[in-house]
Amino acid sequence: MAEEIRAEMVANVWKVVAAAGDTVSEGDTLVILESMKMEIPVVAESDGVVQQLAVDEGDVVQDGDLIAVIG
Repeated sequence: MAEEIRAEMVANVWKVVAAAGDTVSEGDTLVILESMKMEIPVVAESDGVVQQLAVDEGDVVQDGDLIAVIG
């Protein structure tokens, strides 16, 4: 079953660490968001393969926006 990782706040995508096809473990950083001069890592919540990365560096995400899908 695929797991969707969604933004929990309005933020800028500062750095994309993972790519589609990457194997990730629970706790691995996928993307680093920037909000109010703070860096917020978005991490994988389970082991799997990144099926989709829905953001690029420089994008602005809103609360609830899709960031990645891990399957």
